Amino acid sequence: LPERLKEYFPNAKPISLGGATEGTIWSIYYPIEKVAEYQSSVPYGRPMDNNYFYILDDNMNILPRGVAGELCIGGVGVARGYMNNEEKTKAAFVRDRFRGTEVHPKNQPWMMYKTGDLGRMLPNMTIEFLGRKDHQVKIRGYRVELGEIESQLQLHELIKDAVVTDRADASGNKYLCAYIVSEHEITVQELREYLSTKLPDYMIPTYFMYLDKLPLTSNGKIDRKNLPQPEGNIESSTEYVAPRNEVEEKLAIIWQEILEVERVGINDSFFELGGHSLKATTLTSKIHKELNIEVPLKEIFSTPTVREIALYIEKAEKTSYSAIEAAPKKDYYPLSPAQKRLFLLYIKEDATTSYNTPDAVSISGSLDKNRFDKVFDKLIARHEALRTTFEIIEGEPVQIIHDKADFSIDYVNAEEHEVPALLGSFVRPFDLSHAPLLRVKVISLSEDKHILAYDMHHIISDGLSMAVLIDEFRRLYNGEELRPLRIQYKDFSEWQNSRIADGTYGNQEKYWLDVFNGDIPVLNLPTDYTRPEIKSYEGDNLFISIHKDRIDKLEAIAKQSGATMYMVLLSAYNILLSKYSGQEDVIVGSPISGRSHADLEGIIGMFVNTLAMRNRPEGGMTFNEFLDKVKENSLKAYQNQDFQFEELVDKLNIKKEFNRNPLFDVMFVVQNVGSSGEIKMSDITMKPYEMQKNVSKFDLTLEVSEVEDNMTFKFEYCTKLFSNETVERIANDYLKIIDYIIQDANLKLNDMILTSKYQEKESVISEDIDFNF
Repeated sequence: LPERLKEYFPNAKPISLGGATEGTIWSIYYPIEKVAEYQSSVPYGRPMDNNYFYILDDNMNILPRGVAGELCIGGVGVARGYMNNEEKTKAAFVRDRFRGTEVHPKNQPWMMYKTGDLGRMLPNMTIEFLGRKDHQVKIRGYRVELGEIESQLQLHELIKDAVVTDRADASGNKYLCAYIVSEHEITVQELREYLSTKLPDYMIPTYFMYLDKLPLTSNGKIDRKNLPQPEGNIESSTEYVAPRNEVEEKLAIIWQEILEVERVGINDSFFELGGHSLKATTLTSKIHKELNIEVPLKEIFSTPTVREIALYIEKAEKTSYSAIEAAPKKDYYPLSPAQKRLFLLYIKEDATTSYNTPDAVSISGSLDKNRFDKVFDKLIARHEALRTTFEIIEGEPVQIIHDKADFSIDYVNAEEHEVPALLGSFVRPFDLSHAPLLRVKVISLSEDKHILAYDMHHIISDGLSMAVLIDEFRRLYNGEELRPLRIQYKDFSEWQNSRIADGTYGNQEKYWLDVFNGDIPVLNLPTDYTRPEIKSYEGDNLFISIHKDRIDKLEAIAKQSGATMYMVLLSAYNILLSKYSGQEDVIVGSPISGRSHADLEGIIGMFVNTLAMRNRPEGGMTFNEFLDKVKENSLKAYQNQDFQFEELVDKLNIKKEFNRNPLFDVMFVVQNVGSSGEIKMSDITMKPYEMQKNVSKFDLTLEVSEVEDNMTFKFEYCTKLFSNETVERIANDYLKIIDYIIQDANLKLNDMILTSKYQEKESVISEDIDFNF
């Protein structure tokens, strides 16, 4: 419309006005120069004088730029409520706590109106409308904003109007249905092809229904309640095809358990339903357990549907599944290789907190201390790892399992401003000779607001263990009975050591020794400060976020290459490190769950192994060519993940340096375990609480986590090597590489020009990046 207006009135300057009746009609404006191609609608713009627009999360906290949240209006124009409707007023009008001590001209409290609209702050500080908050739906585990699909359909030149809604089939499974108004004939295939270039697969409607016009309410808005049920003139996208035989039925059930979806058809892609590398590893182990067939990990990537895997199984030879047996009762047990490395570091570093794994959650609701105590007592009784101590007997480190462990939760009352100091003093060294190596503190800020902090030593815990702890805490707190554990961590340790001794991992050992045959590169990143003679663990964190637009484009690149998001982001990280170091042979450490056997599910312990990912980002390659290499190397590494990193270091005879880690000094981590959101229990609700951790085990670690529509990159860095400003530039350049990839995945690595790394001390930050130290 703005472009058409200018055709008739070339000198006109169209201005879009927006707002809400509850905010006295107009409160925001946008002078329309040109609507960018990436925008699905004209932005709302900027607030007018004396009006304030906030983008808030469900807890009424301001969200960073690029992150979707509810649009709320503040300022002098906000009404006091709805006449004669106190309940509706309380739901929509709340106190504006962001105005501080500013005095209202009428000496009234500053109020804020919750619009129920979804929006986000654009890079230029204007606000974009994304749809109604109540038009967010969940399809196959994905959060979908219906307005986004509608906007893309309405941009189609042959579509006059469109609306999308969620429907449920007879089994209660949700799907998307699009209602189209058009004066032209458009085939469903054409619509699917058009949308596939704009949206991820899970946002493409299952059904398309053609209407002469959309039903409207009395005030001219679309009447969603009166949209017809799909029937008759419907065309569907890929239909659900049920399993046809016993093997397909078993595979579908395994997929449903791993992916936590209600239904899986034989043509559904494992990765499009939410699978990733960790879940693919779990899938292969469960298939082996249920069907006595070993499916190589690369097969899951190359043929990721139930139908294709079933065909592979039909032709494959059976290999009997071997369960991990319980070890005979002994006074003490050998350590696993991962435990041994941590124990030696513990002795070497004289009991520091470098390998503590603290975390915290906020709790809302009335706290039942007696119930809390009983739940933790049950968890300690259930998991031997929480009753394990470590000693040296006859020159060898061993683990001792105790029948009981003295444990108590530290309860304190405090004010909000005291929390950082309390959490700081909470994290302190563990004595590995005293159980449990678990510490819990509850800080009560009021009767219904608390912080639960917990800390375990890494020698008995890892990321999945923390997720198990939280999940079982929730279930026990709700009164559930947990199924007894058949084996414990010591049984895994005995099993793993016996397999190492009998040469089970011989082929895997050969693979890794071949990877590191010859000269091994040492990554030389330019640092701000001279590297200390003794390795420092002093660190800090920097966070940046990207929103759904970029994520969807990265997922599309991954899908086209048959890769995962992990592989795409690891490739970008390799390019970044290569640009900064000037080296085309880069080793990056990357943790892997280490639970490649199906019997290890639900056990607390230190299973994590570290993969030394060696890639060669050569400047003459295109990104797609490099991604193919990273994908190939990643799949081989996953396939050989049981060979322990500690064993590899020993076999390579690497010269020990007191100020470096063996083999690599940079890490890449994708967090895809556990719950990142709200956990509701019978009478309390838990949410993640950001806990300051000033530790960095490596020079630089990039940790990626994705929550709903937002992807966060955490750069953990050694403060003895890098300044805040330098890490800002590094983060900025990583985002630049991502943008290069999104714009043209066939661009040569040499043509990805980074300038900020050459700027002396001056911070060069893109406007669309939110930094948080």
